[in-house]
Amino acid sequence: MISIEYLRSFRLGEFAIFDFTLAYLGVYLLSSTLNKIISPTRRKLSRTQWLLLVLPISIIFHIATGNITPLTKLAIDPGVGHGLKVLLLIMLYFGLKK
Repeated sequence: MISIEYLRSFRLGEFAIFDFTLAYLGVYLLSSTLNKIISPTRRKLSRTQWLLLVLPISIIFHIATGNITPLTKLAIDPGVGHGLKVLLLIMLYFGLKK
């Protein structure tokens, strides 16, 4: 049986490919359910918008839970990761744009 640790051992730099793949696949499959969850806000996001929001939302949740991953560390460190911060802002903008 393949373990999670084995799957997370495949990396691109510091980042586990399995984590990104699972997050994007999960949001892709659950986008209609996520729209039902946010229905009280009277918004409906397309599947593409949900996919654009994966990283910004994951950074927010990691900070809120105190789980500082390498990507979260880059996002909150003021001295590094400026390209990542710009990318996150662009993803957030286009993910929330009507």
